[in-house]
Amino acid sequence: MASTVAVPNGDNEAVTPLRYVDIGINLSDPVFRGVYHGKKCHEDDLEDVVERAIRVGCTKFMVTGSDLEESQRAIEVAQEYPGHCYATVGVHPCSCLQFDKHAQGPDAYLSELRELAVKESQAGHVVAFGEIGLDYDRLYLCPKEEQLKYFEIQLDLAVELQLPLFLHSRAAAEDFERLLKPRLEKLPKGGLVHSFTGTLEEMQRAVNLGLDVGVNGCSLKTEENLEVVKQIPLERLQIETDGPWCEMRPSHASAVLLKDAPVLPKSVKKEKWVKGAMIKGRNEPVSIPRVALAIAKIKGISVEEVCKVSSANSIRMFGLGQS
Repeated sequence: MASTVAVPNGDNEAVTPLRYVDIGINLSDPVFRGVYHGKKCHEDDLEDVVERAIRVGCTKFMVTGSDLEESQRAIEVAQEYPGHCYATVGVHPCSCLQFDKHAQGPDAYLSELRELAVKESQAGHVVAFGEIGLDYDRLYLCPKEEQLKYFEIQLDLAVELQLPLFLHSRAAAEDFERLLKPRLEKLPKGGLVHSFTGTLEEMQRAVNLGLDVGVNGCSLKTEENLEVVKQIPLERLQIETDGPWCEMRPSHASAVLLKDAPVLPKSVKKEKWVKGAMIKGRNEPVSIPRVALAIAKIKGISVEEVCKVSSANSIRMFGLGQS
């Protein structure tokens, strides 16, 4: 049975006028079910995670698919939280060897990916094709040749399906842009480079291609990162947490921007979990106001403007039940 989560509006609830969209959150990861490295450490607390986020105004989530199986799990989360969660379908560059490992071969794997994307986009659960792209920082997980081959194949599938792109690029900007450029003109909804950590020049080239840029804690680690974020045009900005990863840490350059940030719920070690607590080291969408606040301070604008514009950008590109 599908679950629904109501936005709090009771007399005893603090209602925020701010509304956030988390365009990159891995809610299908087992850690949100209490499972870490195959070991059950605490109760399934996914519902608590979603409710915490909704209480701070984050009411829309894009749950990331990184291979065929993970895409299916992302869709299951979207089905569990209709109206709040939406999924992406695609194969991450570090997972592209999954194509070759399929029992019936790469064509069969691609066919299953296509069928899943078609069925679930028609059902309203899938809103983007991804996470696809290139990652030359982790070639030990998938060689360059396979990454290039399956990025190109998946781009062509996205064009066929007319789904906007949810993209990944690490240390591969030249090849990434080369393969994208001729296909973007065939994708009227465009795409987003998520968890952006590239240089100022790479960001500007992405924007010039018509891409949006996703910012999370990993996009705010260094002074160079902050300067890049400062220069992202507002009309190309979207925000995310990329939980359970990419949390904002005291060692990051962004830390000085968070002195008046909203206080997060208490955090405990996973072995000490109690209902209502966050898990240390497990990032959640409840922390997205901190991302928005850092961006606002970097750009010298209000958090309200960051929320309004970034949310509108996300809905323009991905729909999220409002297109």
